[in-house]
Amino acid sequence: MVGLSAASEGSQMSKSEESSQRPDTPHYENATGGWGSLKGVSRILVDQKPSPGVFHTLMRQNKPGGHMCTSCAWTKPAQPHLFEFCENGAKATIWDLTRDRCTPDFFARHSLAELRGLSDHELEKTGRLTHPMRYDPSSDRYIETTWEEAFAGIGAKLRELDPKSAVFYLSGKGSLETAYLYALFARLYGHNNLPDSSNMCHETTSVALKKVIGIGVGTCVLSDFDHCDLILFFGQNTGTNSPRFLHTLQTAKERGCKMITFNPIRERGLVEFANPQNPAQMTVKPATRISDIYLQVRPGGDIAVLAGLCKRVLELDAERGGQILDRAFIEEHTTGLDELMARLREVSWEEIEKESGLRREELNEVAEIYATSKNVIGIYGMGLTQHVKGWLNLAMFVNLLLLRGNIGRKGAGISPVRGHSNVQGQRTVGVSEKPENVPLDKLAELFGFEPPQEEGRSTVDLVEGLLDGSVRGLISMGGNLARAIPDRARAEEAWRNLDLNVQVATKLNRSHLLPGQATWLLPCLVRAEEDMQAAGPQVVTMEDSLSMIHGSLGKREPASPHLKSEVTIIAGIAKAALPPNPKVKWDEWTGDYGLIRDLIEATYPDKFKNFNGRLFTPGGFHRGNSARDREWKTESGKAQFTAPESLTALGESPEGEEVTLITLRSNDQFNTTIYGYSDRLRGLSGARDIVLINPEEMARRGLSEGQLVTLECAVEDGAERVVRGLRVVPYDLPDSCVAAYYPEANPLIPVSYHDELSKTPAYKGVPVRIHADGAVR
Repeated sequence: MVGLSAASEGSQMSKSEESSQRPDTPHYENATGGWGSLKGVSRILVDQKPSPGVFHTLMRQNKPGGHMCTSCAWTKPAQPHLFEFCENGAKATIWDLTRDRCTPDFFARHSLAELRGLSDHELEKTGRLTHPMRYDPSSDRYIETTWEEAFAGIGAKLRELDPKSAVFYLSGKGSLETAYLYALFARLYGHNNLPDSSNMCHETTSVALKKVIGIGVGTCVLSDFDHCDLILFFGQNTGTNSPRFLHTLQTAKERGCKMITFNPIRERGLVEFANPQNPAQMTVKPATRISDIYLQVRPGGDIAVLAGLCKRVLELDAERGGQILDRAFIEEHTTGLDELMARLREVSWEEIEKESGLRREELNEVAEIYATSKNVIGIYGMGLTQHVKGWLNLAMFVNLLLLRGNIGRKGAGISPVRGHSNVQGQRTVGVSEKPENVPLDKLAELFGFEPPQEEGRSTVDLVEGLLDGSVRGLISMGGNLARAIPDRARAEEAWRNLDLNVQVATKLNRSHLLPGQATWLLPCLVRAEEDMQAAGPQVVTMEDSLSMIHGSLGKREPASPHLKSEVTIIAGIAKAALPPNPKVKWDEWTGDYGLIRDLIEATYPDKFKNFNGRLFTPGGFHRGNSARDREWKTESGKAQFTAPESLTALGESPEGEEVTLITLRSNDQFNTTIYGYSDRLRGLSGARDIVLINPEEMARRGLSEGQLVTLECAVEDGAERVVRGLRVVPYDLPDSCVAAYYPEANPLIPVSYHDELSKTPAYKGVPVRIHADGAVR
């Protein structure tokens, strides 16, 4: 049952009234972290009953020479804490190391039709997959097969297909070694159809930042947080998505750094934090207040916020005799300021207030703080990237930072916080549908072939290809792609028309229950498990959000002797599908991943110099960042100011009966993995089929708490998109918007409704209508 959270869990949990949620709606009165996190981890321990070795794994987690967590991409410090994992990281590791097993006997007892009746949570709770399986249409069951038969069958099917009709998807948890070989396999096969999870979350970062500062990643490193005076947060939920970051924020706060947050929802991680590793804070010491100011911007209103801040900073500069702008930096390193200033003069404060949902006085206060802060870091998440004009959100954020030279120096910069642990690194080593982002000439030289030059399919293109039938084959390396994509309900029907469907996974999920004509389910190791190959235990590597490269060494006994690593699976399929090439040495690379890292270094020598020699550098090694060095690899050769053509990031502002839908993740969730039904940090529990809406909006629409409603997508393109049976829950949200859980609300997101430049789906800003359940017109 959805309701208010439990009572106080300790005296350190007192509320910060200035930043607290309205008391007449469900809320969590306690600080993020603290006893609540310990209880959350304990619940998963009891539920999953992992082997005793899990505690040894957790003690090694995110430490030099240890195992790198799969639950987020936040950086790992050179001097780790005793426990260098958070609630989310512990849940992910415990979930991986469960004692439960999903064996061939389980599949013999259950048809896929029966399994489709289970929830996402129930499917994953069946445990670790143990054997390679092949779908048998006559019985509607998976049946056990051998690896040899699987590789041969998949290879034969791939040889029958037009390479352009096949898509190779990669989850963001795959290592750099996996990503490099996977991308090489795709190009040797004949396509650049290499979507990954970045397409659905931070591809906007890759495109927009590259456009305005010349590199598609953030510019900060961990030490910058020791020198910043102000941190601006936009659309990022630290407490749920990257809780270890809270340690860094707490340290910054303790030395006097100010923090200001813009987000439609008051997320507890950016309100208060009680450090579970601080005995005083767990008993008598108050929680750390994180945000000095917390402003609930309207969904899509961030462009207006940033326009208002830039407008006021320019006004302050004029009022104070030119003492605010960093004119030397602007003159030497930027272009386009005159166009931005002219546009902002045209924009009225009435327009800014309307689109942002905030008052001029509030924005003026923030602008004053920004204008008098020496070093400023801008943090953002998918609240900025997953919009139709997400790229403009980021360009406007860069505008604000450029005005005072806050990119390319110590203690300042722009810093996206990504989710999947290696989603940024996969792009670095060649997983991209855009051939211009990959050194194809190097690949041609190294491996003696002509790489395809045609742009490949993104995730949006994959979904469109499923719907129109042009995608005939899919290999999905990890993840739960069928649940993560937009237009999910429509795509699921088309999924079954595939000639080839290969799913590489650790646990059963919804994507595995949509078989094509030929379907295989292949189990792989998790990162915490020992990867034993011919040369001995293997190290894998990943890149975090701050462009640091880390080695990871698993030591747990694999869940089954029949598991293979992702590297081995890729090599096995590739050998069966491709003609022999003396320069392509799948067996040697599988036996020693150090040889793959040598190939990565040869392909990207400027980023991976002495790669094998730096695997376990404390804190990782930095792969370099041109914008951090104030080298602007843009068309103009300078950092680009951008004049906004719009003050809203929404493709369509809500009108009449319409409201804007925001999709959310709970703190009992990692992407599409649902650990349980607690959303403790929002004061919610017991159900995921809910829709959040503020009490005034409920009254205007004649809705009552607990009422069942249907959400209908208001984008008019001839397709019906509805989600039924959602229970109304009053919540502290801005007017004219509702919130619902991802991935349950994904059927409402049209595949065509995405960022204009990157094709990132607009999960944070789709117009919908609310109807009494079943009353869709």
